[in-house]
Amino acid sequence: MIERKIVEQKIKEFEVEEFVAKNLKGAGHSKTLLQKTPLGEKIIISAAKPGMIVGRKGENINTLTKTLKKKFNLENPQIEIAEVENINLDPKIVAERIANTLENYGSNRFKGAMHRAVEDVISAGALGVEVLISGKIPSSRARTWRAFKGYLKKCGDIAITGIKKAYSTANLKTGAVGIIVSIMTPDVVLPDNITIKKVGDAQVEGGVVEEVTQKEELQEAKKEVEKVPKTDDKKIAKSKEKKPEAKIIKETAKKTIKKAEKKTVKKTVKKK
Repeated sequence: MIERKIVEQKIKEFEVEEFVAKNLKGAGHSKTLLQKTPLGEKIIISAAKPGMIVGRKGENINTLTKTLKKKFNLENPQIEIAEVENINLDPKIVAERIANTLENYGSNRFKGAMHRAVEDVISAGALGVEVLISGKIPSSRARTWRAFKGYLKKCGDIAITGIKKAYSTANLKTGAVGIIVSIMTPDVVLPDNITIKKVGDAQVEGGVVEEVTQKEELQEAKKEVEKVPKTDDKKIAKSKEKKPEAKIIKETAKKTIKKAEKKTVKKTVKKK
């Protein structure tokens, strides 16, 4: 029973979104969310032009509320309108814009519409974009055209959760043409994007190669060498006696210096 209710709710949400998208084609419709509240159903409509949804003195929004109430048997529908901040980073609006261009100007200018949309998305700050148009365009034989720019993940978790994808349809004389737009927004954090903030005592920035030396270890080792009293190495080598304690300390200190010098790190950080 619970599963049936969930499925029915999801079907209703899909039908409401489809109905709203058809009625608000010129308003730059992005998405519609249906939420249940104690007072009734709350319908949140995201669009590029909220003024067109409201209409003069709220005529359009009142008509839409009454229609939704009758058609989908909603108790007390309350429509809330949210404006899309950046229309060029919303794949649904971009796909609708390409579909409107194809319907208004025909299939002759489909390449220009694709590349213009790609450039607008990249200039808005997106990491990558891909536009696919499939159908009988421009000839009578169906085929798929692709335009892309930037970096776009095709597999893994980022491809599922980090990439926004939307579909739209343009109805032409030759038939229906499908449009798919995929956008990787600038707020996506890639798992392989590593930034090194500090290495040792030096600050490393993007594109800079710095040599970082372990200064403290070298300084301590040199101080130890200075403390050791001077000895005649040649006499000690000739004599059969064991090495004095001063000589052992000196050799140990020199080895420490060599180890510290070997720990010199070279880090190269790629530019973003």
